[in-house]
Amino acid sequence: MTPEKRQLITDSFNRSETLRFYKAELLEAETDFISMKIPKMDLMTRKAGMFNGAMIASLVDVSSGYAAVSHYEEDCYVVTVELKVNYLRPAIGEALVSKSYVIKGGGKISVVRTEIYTVDEKGESESHVATSLVTMMKIR
Repeated sequence: MTPEKRQLITDSFNRSETLRFYKAELLEAETDFISMKIPKMDLMTRKAGMFNGAMIASLVDVSSGYAAVSHYEEDCYVVTVELKVNYLRPAIGEALVSKSYVIKGGGKISVVRTEIYTVDEKGESESHVATSLVTMMKIR
């Protein structure tokens, strides 16, 4: 990934009001790969303390979108065509971490696999809580 492309992704990430609200952190940005982290807040959890499935799906969507954008050399905008999430176990931890990989990047359509993990306070212990397959379409 060129430094210019990395800067475009970082700038877009930093402009997002939603990601600021979630206190999201961009961990890695490479061609065909994005990783993000979102710390736990009360509004994201169920009464039992686990992350809500809607929060996980939201992270899958945004992380997959940035991964798709990372695939293209030029600045672009993508939208979600299809999103499928398999919840593997209760998402109990102090933060959610996404790891999104472009598995098929085309001229207009990209398919992204996103894995979601919970991590403990120190970020040392990961638990794989969801896996997904997302189709994104470049519209600009």
